[in-house]
Amino acid sequence: MSNNLLFDFTVDKTAKTVFITREFASKLPLVWDAFTKPEILDQWVAPKPWTSKTKYMNFEVGGKRFYAMVSPEGQERWSIQEYTSITPKTNFKMHNAFADKDENPELPGSEWDYNFSELNGITKVSIAIYNESLTRLEKMIEMGFKEGFTMSIDNLEKLLASQ
Repeated sequence: MSNNLLFDFTVDKTAKTVFITREFASKLPLVWDAFTKPEILDQWVAPKPWTSKTKYMNFEVGGKRFYAMVSPEGQERWSIQEYTSITPKTNFKMHNAFADKDENPELPGSEWDYNFSELNGITKVSIAIYNESLTRLEKMIEMGFKEGFTMSIDNLEKLLASQ
């Protein structure tokens, strides 16, 4: 793992948005697949000791991913994501909301906008997460989103290094 790779995490409460930029020492197709294929997502997206369990994922405009973060004790925290825009290997957007085990979303949710680019074998992923309410943004931050997301991204870096 390289320590000179960019990782920036900024919270803009005025815009109700979290901005994340992260570089990976991997080719863009590998990084894209890590974000868009459930069998790879489930290997890294949950901060340890939690795991990720995708019930289904249809990565297409209008498609959804329904998955749970599972605690070591077996507690499941479900989320549903609906893909609203996809430009292969460049960008995808989705609406994300917590949900119950029967796929009933807990609104409001958040809008995620992922952008991918590669230069000299380094892939940069830029993510903007817009929250419909400041209360939801503050709750997300209080729940340890930055720490959990950082652990997940570290999992991804290790997974990519092993490819």
